[in-house]
Amino acid sequence: MGTQDDPSRDRALRVRRRPPRTRAAVLVLHGGRAESRSAARPWQLAALRMHPFLRALEAATGRDDVLLGQVRYRNRGWNGAAEDPLRDARRALAELHGLVGDVPVVLLGHSMGGRAALRAADAGPVRGVVALAPWCPPGEPVAKLRDRALLVLHGGRDRVTDPGESAAYVTRARAAGARAGLLLENGDHAMLRHRARWHRTATAAVAHLLAPEAAPCELFARALSADGPTVLRSAPPASSDAARGPVREPGC
Repeated sequence: MGTQDDPSRDRALRVRRRPPRTRAAVLVLHGGRAESRSAARPWQLAALRMHPFLRALEAATGRDDVLLGQVRYRNRGWNGAAEDPLRDARRALAELHGLVGDVPVVLLGHSMGGRAALRAADAGPVRGVVALAPWCPPGEPVAKLRDRALLVLHGGRDRVTDPGESAAYVTRARAAGARAGLLLENGDHAMLRHRARWHRTATAAVAHLLAPEAAPCELFARALSADGPTVLRSAPPASSDAARGPVREPGC
């Protein structure tokens, strides 16, 4: 059982690990830019930022039955109505279905990739989404998210994407029938501050969504509960969080 990669640039799915028998899959979506038609490359910072999460997922998820893959973007940007990374995510899900059939899928996305993952949550095989510091501008659609599990992790020090917009998104998603919650971390957009905790938390969230009975987690159960608070905080707030400053245009 080894790492596999289709060399064709036409493919949206890059398979990092394919077990002999696949009962579930995790797809990882990295960040990008609000506007850019330049080609996305695996050595760009936004893609490299997800490597520690991929390594953590490789170690923590079932090697015998969980496929681990990445969504390969054609362009670096969201690009307005083109919604390029969302199109790529949907293509990757279709390719995954052609490869292993109808298995439950969990999406893990950061920033722009978090937005694409949340948008793709309405796809049939998607069981849940873990979105890291996602870009959630006002008006993001939530109508088709009933019964989906959506966990957002956002840093209170983020100056690139807005944790307040994430909280508003989670509130609207709950009203639409999703099991959704936001866990506020004491971190920044790059997830470098307390990075080990980001990796552990995201990995535990994915494992919980893959198999709640096998990997139970009270924190995520509370975060996703419709009866619980919308926002949970895993660490004490930093003194500077109250004055966050302006949020910049989303980027990697």
